[in-house]
Amino acid sequence: MTSRKPNGGHRFRLAGTVAIGAAAAVLLSGCTSEASKGWLPSERDITDRSHYIWDLWINSWIAALAVGLLVWGLILWCIIAYRRRKNDKGYPRQLSYNLPIEIFYTFVPLAMVFVLFYFTDVAQTNITQRSDNPDVVVDVRAKQWSWDFNYVKQDTYDTGQQAHLDGQTGAKDRLPTLYLPVNRTVELQLNARDVIHSFWVPAFLQKTDMIPGKTNYMTITPQKEGQFDGKCTELCGEYHSEMLFNVKVVSQAEFDQHMSELRDRGQSGQIGQEYDRNASLTPNSESEG
Repeated sequence: MTSRKPNGGHRFRLAGTVAIGAAAAVLLSGCTSEASKGWLPSERDITDRSHYIWDLWINSWIAALAVGLLVWGLILWCIIAYRRRKNDKGYPRQLSYNLPIEIFYTFVPLAMVFVLFYFTDVAQTNITQRSDNPDVVVDVRAKQWSWDFNYVKQDTYDTGQQAHLDGQTGAKDRLPTLYLPVNRTVELQLNARDVIHSFWVPAFLQKTDMIPGKTNYMTITPQKEGQFDGKCTELCGEYHSEMLFNVKVVSQAEFDQHMSELRDRGQSGQIGQEYDRNASLTPNSESEG
């Protein structure tokens, strides 16, 4: 009795099925909402800065796809045009160098790098530019594993306690919430009370590190009302994954009302660096590049 081994045709059919399935998954992903956003967790104009990142991301993918199509086309052309013919014998003529081609494949990648660098620099310069007179200033202080929000000009504060995410409904409502008025210039002064954290609101398409003893800045003008998720994106300890917060972009009237509610609850003044783990570290005015 002999065992039956899978033949080459079976393996070929299996590989073909896998390839077709993968291609179908890619094509079907074009029907999702993420695809309509270019696989970005936001819309283009959530803030006055988000479109710089949006455009750089989308256009970089378009350029990469164009280069890929060109390279794949040249590879296929070489495979077909220079394939070994039936009557060919020996090796084809060998060339030690080709100066025009060498200049071409040296210059073109350099040009691509410089173009990408230019547009990246333009986007980064506009994103990190600070306002001389922001309408709202919020001193955001990250701590293991929650957040404090000092509304500087309103002289109020809101403080968050760690809310363990046990999977039960309502956990999100216990998270600290940052209120921002729509269509107002906001400066976020980002500080850390203990270890390195990172401030990220995916919808804003901006992320900035928070380093003990150093103040970094994020300047935005929210352009759409709504509630957005925020999180720490720097591994900062045991409950890093639960260091979340909410962002509510509201009308000016609702923002003023929330400030009044904070005062009525006795939350006037600021919770400053005196509660930092190492209060001797005085944040400076440098911003992270």
